[in-house]
Amino acid sequence: MLIAAIAIFVVTLALVIWQPKGLGIGWSALGGAAVALATGVVHVSDIPQVWDIVWNATLTFVAVIIISLLLDAAGFFAWAALHVARWARGNVRLLFALVILLGAGVAALFANDGAALILTPVVLEMLLALGYSPAASLAFVMATGFVADTTSLPLVVSNLVNIVSADYFHISFAHFAAVMVPVDVMAIAASLGMLWLYFGSRVPRTYPTSHLELPATAIRDRRTFLAGWIILGVLLLGYFAAGRVGLPISAVAGSGALVLAMVAGRWWPFNARAGASAASAQTPDAGMPDVGMPDAGMPDAGMPASPAQGPQVSGESLVASGADTRPGSSSVSPSRNTRDPQAIDVSRIIREAPWQVVLFSLGMYLVVFGLRNQGLTHGLARGLDHVAHHGPVVASLVTGFGAAGMSSVMNNMPSVLVGALAIHDAAAGGAVHQAMMFANVVGCDLGPKITPIGSLATLLWLHVLDRKGMHIGWGTYMRVGVVLTIPVLALTLLALAGWLHVAA
Repeated sequence: MLIAAIAIFVVTLALVIWQPKGLGIGWSALGGAAVALATGVVHVSDIPQVWDIVWNATLTFVAVIIISLLLDAAGFFAWAALHVARWARGNVRLLFALVILLGAGVAALFANDGAALILTPVVLEMLLALGYSPAASLAFVMATGFVADTTSLPLVVSNLVNIVSADYFHISFAHFAAVMVPVDVMAIAASLGMLWLYFGSRVPRTYPTSHLELPATAIRDRRTFLAGWIILGVLLLGYFAAGRVGLPISAVAGSGALVLAMVAGRWWPFNARAGASAASAQTPDAGMPDVGMPDAGMPDAGMPASPAQGPQVSGESLVASGADTRPGSSSVSPSRNTRDPQAIDVSRIIREAPWQVVLFSLGMYLVVFGLRNQGLTHGLARGLDHVAHHGPVVASLVTGFGAAGMSSVMNNMPSVLVGALAIHDAAAGGAVHQAMMFANVVGCDLGPKITPIGSLATLLWLHVLDRKGMHIGWGTYMRVGVVLTIPVLALTLLALAGWLHVAA
């Protein structure tokens, strides 16, 4: 039965990663779960237990991605990228650092997928428009994609891995942030240092700023843009308050997504004009661009078949053509100044949200439960018991690197549950148990950067870049991934152990 459980897991994971003939990941995972049920690897009684683990996490993730896609369609991320480009004042070192900090901020609020799959194309097109060579652009693109995962630690909503772990171990939003925000600071610093050591010599010293457009010109829907700031602030307060009143975090995130969708769609009570009038004025290119990609409803990526790939304007439009773009200047392109009253195709964004992640989570985690039922996680738990005798530092390093290794070869979503189940079954308690819980999160957040298959978001990210003319082969990716990830992971895990000791 153990061999059967492993075979079902391997075949299911292969189907999820390769998606033959566009087969959705949710259907692949449910198929694997059906086989596991039919063979007795898992039981019907396991379904409610798995659903209790995944429902809040997956619905929260879907809501956060919808919010990020709506704001991307409104021009939020292009606006932020233009601000960053102006703040650096032509200094590439400063620009590199600011882009990484921007990626870390986006990952914290909009999940790692939002940073990797939405912000990266924005940065790429801006750099190409500024005349950067492909080699110099590659440095920024790799940095943005890398930091999206390595700095997705601070909040529960920053990564689906975080949500699953916090739900499984009943960690409140406030407690998770209290532990992981300081750890994330180390992850950001380590990522910035390693990325500059690796890529610093490949970028020019300066870049032109005279033709950068004003950030305001990137805003396609001002009402949604402004509402987004308010909603993000309310969401952060709501996340912290949810645990105190017993409200699931998905209810908070879902409410924010609903209100922002109502604003973007001009639904009652936010409609500025009759619905028919607004619909008739809608532009042909509203909403997210269709890049003709296959259905890829990713578990970690969680992105729709046609994800928003950067600003809703071309990269060249981030650079003004002959307009006075000095601060305070009002001379901008008339075509960029005219905004449609309803510039976002909300219904399309909602349709293309990562709904298959719900099916994937239920199906894949049932398959993982088969591994637990047949004793695999019990064996891991006994190994953790041995590690626990060596204290929190060793427990953090071993658990974190173990989780990273599993994530790099079997994807971080099943890995985080395998690790959580083993930690739950282990006899470790107190500081060691807490170190293992959070180290499992760190390993599953950072470990996927070692290989492309560690995170399905990375596979989709590579495909998006390939369609934009920037091909990154698996060999190239892994050479960079190993060199960058291992030291950043080690420093972050040591920071975790140190912070837990200080905060104890």
